[in-house]
Amino acid sequence: MTMLTKCPTGIEGFDEITGGGLPQGRPTLVCGSAGCGKTLLGVEFLVRGALEYDEPGVLMAFEETEEDLKKNFISMGFDLQGLIDRKKLLIDHVRIDRSEIEETGEYDLEGLFIRLASAVDQIGAKRVVLDTIEALFSGFSHEGILRSELRRLFMWLKNKGLTAIVTSERGKDTISKHGLEEYVADCVILMDHRVMGQVSTRRLRIVKYRGSMHGADEYPFLISKGGIWLVPITSSALNHVVSEERISTGIGALNTMLEGKGYYRGSSILVSGTAGTGKTSIASHFADSVCSGGERTLFVAFEESPMQIVRNMKSIGINLDQWLENDLLKFHAIRPSQYGLESHLSTIHQTIDEFKPAAVVIDPISSFLPGGSNFEIKEMLLRLVDFLKSNGITSLFTDLIRGGIVLEKTDVGMSSLMDTWLLLRSLECSGERNRSFYIAKSRGMDHSHQIREFLLTDKGVELIDVYVGSGEVLTGSARFAREAQDKAEALARIQEIDRKKIELEQKRHLLSARIAALQTEFEAEERDVTRLIDESLSREDLLGQVREDMARIRRAD
Repeated sequence: MTMLTKCPTGIEGFDEITGGGLPQGRPTLVCGSAGCGKTLLGVEFLVRGALEYDEPGVLMAFEETEEDLKKNFISMGFDLQGLIDRKKLLIDHVRIDRSEIEETGEYDLEGLFIRLASAVDQIGAKRVVLDTIEALFSGFSHEGILRSELRRLFMWLKNKGLTAIVTSERGKDTISKHGLEEYVADCVILMDHRVMGQVSTRRLRIVKYRGSMHGADEYPFLISKGGIWLVPITSSALNHVVSEERISTGIGALNTMLEGKGYYRGSSILVSGTAGTGKTSIASHFADSVCSGGERTLFVAFEESPMQIVRNMKSIGINLDQWLENDLLKFHAIRPSQYGLESHLSTIHQTIDEFKPAAVVIDPISSFLPGGSNFEIKEMLLRLVDFLKSNGITSLFTDLIRGGIVLEKTDVGMSSLMDTWLLLRSLECSGERNRSFYIAKSRGMDHSHQIREFLLTDKGVELIDVYVGSGEVLTGSARFAREAQDKAEALARIQEIDRKKIELEQKRHLLSARIAALQTEFEAEERDVTRLIDESLSREDLLGQVREDMARIRRAD
């Protein structure tokens, strides 16, 4: 069974969503409103075909002249003149004049076919772009003739075996200008340039692709130097490779709380909390740690300029300047309002693709809230997280939690997507405000569940045990006062114990003395009694002797 052969365009991300490129040897219709990038798509298709696949191409332009095209695309980095000189590209500007092409009842495109065939033969073209066919058919209103000639044009390109892009303006309520072109094309691509909330976003969708599976979603794309950059499809199957390697958080005590090893490499980390709780400081510690290990970090900032972050971090002992100078740290700072959600996603993708970081910091994701619904933001971030994980990039997201909502919940609902979640809190007590945090979760490890107070010192973040007792959590001066009170009470208890010991010892000595005195008294009495007994016995003996003597004297019996 013969499979449909595809022609790679070389356009970043486009070949991925089409499963390999455009149908080879067949025409593709590209529709869209003015300024959406149709001509660029066609020209880039020819340029990359010539440079990357050695396939010469012909651009037949009905609106822009050859000179205008050369000037317009040199700013994109496309040297059309150079390709023309090398016979890799041929540009033919066809001036449309209704006096020359009129509907006479027997409309004939043979002249166009001869001209195009000649151009193809001159350079051995494999690719063709016709931009745009509205100019060619604008003067004709008979639908039957229009449909017939459109079909003849597409069949001519197909019979020639040319991989072609035919651009077309979008109709009011139809994909193409006349609502016919999409029915005769094998592949139809719709490009869109919309403005929502004063933010413009370009998107691309494959409407149909005969004989092939393809991505059916809308895909955002950027137009930048180098051409079109399309957000590629990420791993929706959740089959990305995971790592057992650990990567330091940049804070020793936090590493200890994470089994003494830190985050898993390639995992996603969320640091959420109310304003001023130290989210950027924790993120900067992480960035500093990654860079100190010789790996690159991309820091995407939506609220502060790079120099502002560098200056602020110096105040807590983190020197990010050194990593900027060594090209280990790159800031991508931009206001959220500058792009739409998908354009932000595209820009971040492109920056990652160029910089090749080992870690990415997004600070904060809550900045996206004005740009879309929670669902849209979560979808965009989900794709970003999948992209980062599939590339083994460790990512740290900060999220500003508004006051008045449940702390263990984020505004954009991202917590469930994260592997590790650090939740920062502000505790107000005794007229002051102090910072604390705990690890809400960290998948795959036996992490600490302890609430810790942290201080921003001139040596960075310092973690301190909070005072937990009598059902209350104390931080700051209240913790210090309570700890001092506890120490005083403990000292008093020790002193009381020592005093009791001394009293007991004194009683022991007193009792011993009394026992010794009683013993002496007893021994004295014992001696007296013994002496009395001895004297009594002596007297008895003496009396007995006297009685015997008396009896002998009396000559008794």
